[in-house]
Amino acid sequence: MHLIKHKVRFFAGDFVTNNLQTMVTWRMWWTGFLLLELSTFSGAQPIFSVTTDTVLPPDSLHNPTQLNYGMAVTDVDGDGNLEVVVAGYNGPNLVLQYNSTLKRLENIAVADQSSPFFSLRDEKGNAIGVTACDLDGDGREEIYFLNTNNAFSGRATYADKLFKFRNGRFEDLLSDVINIRREVANHMAGRSVACIDRKGTGRYSIYVANYASGNVGPHALIEMDEDASDVERGVIVLTDVAAQAKVNKYTGGRGVAVGPILSNTRSDIFCDNENGPNFLFQNNGDGSFTDVALKAGVEDRYQHGRGVALADFNGDGKTDIVYGNWNGPHRLFLQDTEQRFKNIATQAFSTPSPVRTVIVADFDNDLQLEVFFNNIAYRGDAPNRLFRVTRKPNSECDITELDVGDAAEPRGRGTGGTVMDFDGDGQLDLLLAHGESAAQPISVFRVREGSGNNWLRVVPRTRFGAFARGAKVVLTSNRSGEMQRHTRIIDGGSGYLCQMEPVAHFGLGTDAASRIDVYWPDGGSVSRMLEPADMNTVIEIEYPNEGAELTPDAQ
Repeated sequence: MHLIKHKVRFFAGDFVTNNLQTMVTWRMWWTGFLLLELSTFSGAQPIFSVTTDTVLPPDSLHNPTQLNYGMAVTDVDGDGNLEVVVAGYNGPNLVLQYNSTLKRLENIAVADQSSPFFSLRDEKGNAIGVTACDLDGDGREEIYFLNTNNAFSGRATYADKLFKFRNGRFEDLLSDVINIRREVANHMAGRSVACIDRKGTGRYSIYVANYASGNVGPHALIEMDEDASDVERGVIVLTDVAAQAKVNKYTGGRGVAVGPILSNTRSDIFCDNENGPNFLFQNNGDGSFTDVALKAGVEDRYQHGRGVALADFNGDGKTDIVYGNWNGPHRLFLQDTEQRFKNIATQAFSTPSPVRTVIVADFDNDLQLEVFFNNIAYRGDAPNRLFRVTRKPNSECDITELDVGDAAEPRGRGTGGTVMDFDGDGQLDLLLAHGESAAQPISVFRVREGSGNNWLRVVPRTRFGAFARGAKVVLTSNRSGEMQRHTRIIDGGSGYLCQMEPVAHFGLGTDAASRIDVYWPDGGSVSRMLEPADMNTVIEIEYPNEGAELTPDAQ
């Protein structure tokens, strides 16, 4: 099985004049007028180029200009390839699938009640966040939409939706009679959602960061009640275990990221909040959590968090945290050997902005990670920004601002975003959603740089065959005779309202990889030596057989 079958390169329709100092770009803007952009830089090439006419809409011949928010990447139709699920706020939710004939992304959640994807549209929901993972262990990911129904905080009037493929179509589990009786559906005004395998069983829980109003609207943690459910018959009984897991806190919930932050394998939870301190929930090993944000130095009490992501920026094997604060200083926290975090953000990196999504990826496949800040232009221009974080000896980093190119979108009402390689060329594509203050189409960007660099994509699976969200993949490369280790976490939820593709994407530059190690949330691990023929391919890694190695600190 492979994820992406087709290789297609897109080219933007911009007219560009370029010299060493200045680029002048005329392009068609959303309003239909030509816009003159003037950007100054020293010789560096812009990273992103807009891909025109890439998204086909739900019900018309034009790119859907509705209010969109979160994005998640999963295999919706079960064919082995990935789709992008988009939370539609004043219109239907979208499921964007790559059409190799039209060379475009097209929406398959159409207004046809006979379609197996029809119910995913859920036009009444005012969806804002979306995530996907396998709750019931059937090997296929369910899709959770967080609906605000126009409520900013506290109680909402319309429940969230949790869709399972059942009876040949997607059906909402929260609308099942048994789950209605249990009153498990989240009726709160939430923001971000993420998936966590809190006990390492391969079955996931949905973490919901609600925006509380006083003592109304604690964070929720929804999962399958295994004792009461019958997966073979499609009877999935749900329960909210937030109190049991000790994460039912009241706050202005915003961003959520899940992964092995403080442990080598167990999944922890980081929440950057608004009007209150951040949470760093350390997994206790029994499925419960302890908030250690103050001890770890990441409370950031007086800021207002938004987009957040996890990565190992300096190559020391420890998970670092990067996030944006709403019109406040952005943070890049490196973790030390005492599980404390130090902010290394430069003045340029930390410059306040109306930030929404934050994405970390190696876009140009050069072995170094980039951080993308997606902003919303709600009071004048607010261009998006991109920084490269280059690892140095002694676990230090250099931070350099890059020319983001067309993805600057100075007038874009950015809300959500995600990355995936939808065309199978080995380079990540960037998709941005817009909304809230203006209806704008979804943007799709390709990367101008690095097309000749090596790459490797790794897809770990759970014991049930689903995407192993929260698993950690470590790649060993050889650069100029020096062995380097590069870490990726299979995303359970990050960005802000969003979820990235369930793939560990490694750019290698001119290097080759010699080995990959995969660590599951239960401590199981697998090592695989690599050959030159493995470069520039997608490798799937199955869950280890019984008796395979367990990572010591996972138990």
